[in-house]
Amino acid sequence: MSKSKFNTIYIAVGLIPFLMLVFPFFEIANRATPIIFGLPFSFFWVILWIVITFVTLVILYRLDPDQDEEEDV
Repeated sequence: MSKSKFNTIYIAVGLIPFLMLVFPFFEIANRATPIIFGLPFSFFWVILWIVITFVTLVILYRLDPDQDEEEDV
């Protein structure tokens, strides 16, 4: 994967969750019902996007073209 393509994906992964947690996109989830895992839907929405962001950043870390190989010490 080229460095510019990687940077574009990395920026999108950072920007999409941010947009999903601010107005007007948060209005999709801004309600108390249904209750999911004992949380109001709005809390679940925020936690869901935090988890999605974490998982995608871990995947991107593994795919990073500039990631150095382990060096023998």
